[in-house]
Amino acid sequence: MSSQITMPQTTYLENEFVRLGVHHHGAELCSLVKKDTGVEYLWQADAAFWNRHAPVLFPTVGRLPQNQYLHQGNTYSLPQHGFARDLPFDLVEESAQQLVFELKATPETKAVYPFDFVLRILYILEGHTVRVTWQVHHAGEGEMLFSIGAHPGFNVPLLPGAGFEDYYLKFSQPETLSRYLLDQATGLFNGQTEPVLDNMALLPLRYRLFEKDALVFKDFKSARVTLKCDQHPHFVQMEFSGFPYLGIWTKCAGAPFLCLEPWHGLAGSVGQPLELSEKEGIHSIGAKETFEAHYAITIG
Repeated sequence: MSSQITMPQTTYLENEFVRLGVHHHGAELCSLVKKDTGVEYLWQADAAFWNRHAPVLFPTVGRLPQNQYLHQGNTYSLPQHGFARDLPFDLVEESAQQLVFELKATPETKAVYPFDFVLRILYILEGHTVRVTWQVHHAGEGEMLFSIGAHPGFNVPLLPGAGFEDYYLKFSQPETLSRYLLDQATGLFNGQTEPVLDNMALLPLRYRLFEKDALVFKDFKSARVTLKCDQHPHFVQMEFSGFPYLGIWTKCAGAPFLCLEPWHGLAGSVGQPLELSEKEGIHSIGAKETFEAHYAITIG
């Protein structure tokens, strides 16, 4: 008896330069190809390393202590990075330049996250750039609390003939940064930091950087970072103006991808579950208000 694999429904958007694909499941960007070269820039979810492409992190970013949080006297459970990445979105608008996906609160989501949210994700194609806009709307009463983040993975190397450690990141400004360290057993911040950059704009990629999990930065000056290699002209540039946190991650030594992750939110810290309103990186909006943020990916 043969088995069948159900592929996620995908909608494509293209112009003369770029073709992108978005899975309706999770509204997840799943392909980003430069048409004149045929080069695929986005990680293709090889399950031997990491079986996702570019998940949207909502309504939390990272892990919570014991996968729980407190709100108005109740305890709720959420998995790492929330639930949006694992739910089907509706494609509510489609044009030659733009796709708009939408996820609304349901009785199932309200059992773990008691807010009447509407999450819209817009993918807009402009030349060699895809602009991703998030609109988080509170359709209910009172205060709504949430975090949201991006997690796109890119093929490294982009072309045969170079290796992961031939690539580097170039920040748009020189940075003096320490990483905020995660407890490897729990995925929660342990209160320790470790210096990474000292008035430098270039960060050479080394697998040893990720032996203690992701690089997590706060208080950076740069609004852009570029992933590149001196052996060829291809690059990925991520623009994230206005984001307070940036994660950089690969799975393990030998993994041929890198994630560049601008976040409006953070994982929790080692300890007991907190009131959601007290957690670092939580946004609050009132009834009928909308939070909006965007980042952009340019390929060359």
